Amino acid sequence: MMSILFAILFYLATLLFVVGLLHRIRVYARTPAPLKIPTTPAPVTKTGVVLRMTREVVFFESLFKGNLWTWAAGWLFHASLALVILRHLRYFTDPVWGWVAFLQPFGMYAGLTMFLGLAALWARRFLVERIRYISTPSDHLMLALLIGIALSGLSMTFVAHTDVVGVKGFFLGLMSFSLQALPEHAGLYAHLFMVALLLLIFPFSKLLHAPGVFFSPSRNQTDNPREIRHIAAWAKQKESAQ
Repeated sequence: MMSILFAILFYLATLLFVVGLLHRIRVYARTPAPLKIPTTPAPVTKTGVVLRMTREVVFFESLFKGNLWTWAAGWLFHASLALVILRHLRYFTDPVWGWVAFLQPFGMYAGLTMFLGLAALWARRFLVERIRYISTPSDHLMLALLIGIALSGLSMTFVAHTDVVGVKGFFLGLMSFSLQALPEHAGLYAHLFMVALLLLIFPFSKLLHAPGVFFSPSRNQTDNPREIRHIAAWAKQKESAQ
């Protein structure tokens, strides 16, 4: 019964995640940004914009300039999360790719640094007055959910182990629409439920900053307002009339 329930849950969560994320990206892509508003100093070429976006996405350049402690906690969390996700590819590939196998020990301990980064970001929302003032219940609930995912995953790694072969068989079965038995393990159930919940709420939450950063006009625009000017429709009509 639990295998059937989690299979349905993950099918629905994945569908909503993919459709919702693609819809939001479509909205971002179709939203006009005719005015030149890049944060200066800004690059004047497209190559410069690509380099700037790379530094922003990979190294969080603007956050580093804004607040070093927040940058350290945020970068630690995101880098650790990337390793954890890459490590989990072993549950969806057979045979496991060589580079995924190589990352296994790093991804295992990345769960610890992921928790530390999240704990620091959550503490910041309580300890920094101006951040505490603008924090909403959804901000705290999102961090609590991510910490819950990290702790439940760590518990299965270091405390109460589960049948990872059975877990892999379950997800490979989902990918081929062939339902397999999910190991009976309370920690595994909690972990998978929270992961599915995260997938469900992702397209409607602040986590959309992940794809949204690529559509930020203050970051993805070239600083060439003189070379490429935006002329409003009414101004074009006035020029035509003259």
